[in-house]
Amino acid sequence: MSECTHVPELPRAEPPALSVTCLECLAADSHPVQLRLCLVCGHIGCCDSSPYRHATAHYEETGHPVIRSFEPGESWRWCFPDQQLV
Repeated sequence: MSECTHVPELPRAEPPALSVTCLECLAADSHPVQLRLCLVCGHIGCCDSSPYRHATAHYEETGHPVIRSFEPGESWRWCFPDQQLV
């Protein structure tokens, strides 16, 4: 994994998760697949394997560039603008 220009711009402390699941999926009566944490604001969204792709939609709406897996035992991060693991 490599660094990108967006990682140094992230808040020093990881933001707390705003929920324990994808609230947009719950509102749409959909089952979230693989949760992602926005490392700028703490939003929890579902991955691109979910029908609504809420983590990607959050990036597209806010421009918040980096997420990490919110799944137990996983800590990888993804940069949307650079399309790479960071």
